[in-house]
Amino acid sequence: MKPTERIDYDPIHGRPALALPGGARVAVWLIVNVEEWLDTEPMPRTVLTPPAGGVPSPDVPNWAWHEYGNRVGFWRMLRVIDRHDIPVALAINGAAITAYPQITQAATDRDWEFVGHGYTQKNMQKVADERLDIRRTRDAITAVTGKRPRGWLGPGLTETWETPDLLVEEGYEYVCDWVLDDQPTRLRTRTGPIVNVPYTQECNDVAMMLIQHHTADEYRRRAADQFDQILADAVADDSARVMALVVHPYIMGAPHRLKYLDQALEHIRGHDEALFCTGEQILDWSTAQALSADRA
Repeated sequence: MKPTERIDYDPIHGRPALALPGGARVAVWLIVNVEEWLDTEPMPRTVLTPPAGGVPSPDVPNWAWHEYGNRVGFWRMLRVIDRHDIPVALAINGAAITAYPQITQAATDRDWEFVGHGYTQKNMQKVADERLDIRRTRDAITAVTGKRPRGWLGPGLTETWETPDLLVEEGYEYVCDWVLDDQPTRLRTRTGPIVNVPYTQECNDVAMMLIQHHTADEYRRRAADQFDQILADAVADDSARVMALVVHPYIMGAPHRLKYLDQALEHIRGHDEALFCTGEQILDWSTAQALSADRA
């Protein structure tokens, strides 16, 4: 099914109003991405290009650059998140659950939501058996948390023509890959619909730091500006919005960047209109709102 066949054009202006609990205007969710990069394959991203070109194997400097995030950056970042005392969604590769057991334990101890993020950090279009990859990820998360993951984020937001169909068939209820709205939307699949929870390519450290090559303070500045505008939109239309913040331990967990995540969270938490949520909380809220609208 083509993307345009999965969702109709529906401008945000003129929709039925959405209301958050307690008078909040913006549901904010922080997504921490934890990945396993296979040292026998090309690295998903690079900080250094090889001096003689090509794709070296093993690629020690780039594998180690990412591994620093899981060994050091995650724990540095965790102290900031703990201080702000907010709910978190952990988008995690299924294989990373056993590769980094202390990270898994830290997340379960804090009751973070586990979101499926591929079995390893590999383009879903290059996975040999996509259904099996989705299922193995689901089963790995279920084994450690005691419940099935409800959400999915494709590695690098990658999908095949069939991904939403397979996700529904394997028990997922929401996906984050379709970054096209500030409110939850519904995608058609060959069985039943799946909800798309707003994610971000703008307040995303991969885009900012690795692709656009901004300085570290851009994260704080952009997150604050984005929140302020989304809040203004929500007030103008009297209808709630969703804002995502995306971080990776090997990027925002670097020593020179972390304080800007701290400052971004501080800015948003300074507004009573912000409600920090997980993806599944946004899913349940939006589903309840849709049911209420249908009954009306």
